[in-house]
Amino acid sequence: MLRVRITQAIDTFAFMNPKKPGIVYFGNEWFAENRTSSHHMARRLAQSANLLYVDSPGMRAPTTSGRDLKRIWNKLTQAMRLPTRTPQGLWHCTVPQVPWRGMPGVDKLNRWFGAWAVRRAMRHAGIGGDHSEAILWFVVPHPSFMLDAVPHQRAVYYCIDDYAAHPGVDAERIRACDAQLTRQCDHVFVAPPALVDAKKALNPHTSFSPHGVDVALFAQAQAAATVVPAAAAALQGQGPVIGYFGLIAAWTDVALIEWLAQQRPQWNFLLIGHASVDVGSLARLPNVTLVGPQPYESLPGWAKAFDVAIIPYLLNQQVRNANPLKLREYLATGKPVVSVPTPEVDRFASVLHVADGREAFLSAIEVALNENTPELCAARMAAVHEMSWEHRAQTALKIALEGRTRQ
Repeated sequence: MLRVRITQAIDTFAFMNPKKPGIVYFGNEWFAENRTSSHHMARRLAQSANLLYVDSPGMRAPTTSGRDLKRIWNKLTQAMRLPTRTPQGLWHCTVPQVPWRGMPGVDKLNRWFGAWAVRRAMRHAGIGGDHSEAILWFVVPHPSFMLDAVPHQRAVYYCIDDYAAHPGVDAERIRACDAQLTRQCDHVFVAPPALVDAKKALNPHTSFSPHGVDVALFAQAQAAATVVPAAAAALQGQGPVIGYFGLIAAWTDVALIEWLAQQRPQWNFLLIGHASVDVGSLARLPNVTLVGPQPYESLPGWAKAFDVAIIPYLLNQQVRNANPLKLREYLATGKPVVSVPTPEVDRFASVLHVADGREAFLSAIEVALNENTPELCAARMAAVHEMSWEHRAQTALKIALEGRTRQ
């Protein structure tokens, strides 16, 4: 009997303390103002893996703006530091790169230094070697040279965007990096549905993996206890509030928002997020409120003030091949949604309004303003209820662990 109890205790301990896989995760800047799927997936994967998050240099060349120069300086000061633990339970390190790639020797220097820094960080985090198998997990394409520079058992490419279509990037270089990862990685996950077939043509081990959503967080937009921030609360009762949260960037149709605001001066347009483009024309309108970037956890409070949430994007290649996070986040708040058409948005056409063109967008908002009913709210929330980040991360990790092992 004693032997049985000891055996059961050992089995229980082994179950509760499994050997965690080691993941080296190449993503966007961890402390960036905007939370992307790169951050959401890493947080959830870190619950089941020993994860080293590697800040990867930006895809676009830096400018001489104060913001870019400050970021370069911060990265340089962090370059020689060992990885540190974050409150989310993952390791974090920064691998800065000399941005002037056209200069002789710079590309070679970047590759050597980047690989050395990652291998050192892996040793400190206990990933690779005798500690665990290492999985290289790429969410951005430009560190693709790490495939040949860092020892690993498996490699995963989690493609979340048409990176070469981003404004300001070296499209030819990014396209080549993207193709290398697609061909050479053991598995390719693709978030934008429009890119799945092209990836499968290069790698049969490709699967569609749409974005997730923090269901519990955004459901707080419907909770009576959730506090609406003062700037949003001041708009309530002063006419409908048309809301947007996220980056206001080159793919945002600023002219459309301006036109909508001019057509309906009795509506209030509440825009939350960092603006990387000129929004002076919006700021001058009396019924447009720009509050800048806000903490991610505060977004449900802002959304609580929305009467309608909008996705006003330009219909370019990048947007058509995108899978906007805010699509599921808006639906998880239960608020009516109006969006431009994209393959991913169209999948949710039964619970939101798809509008192509200015007049159609305006008309769709007018219809949506009458759809704040409990039944429709519940339908929107139900549409994304099973799409949590936890589920997405566990599914992807299971596939990655069952993938082909390098010899």
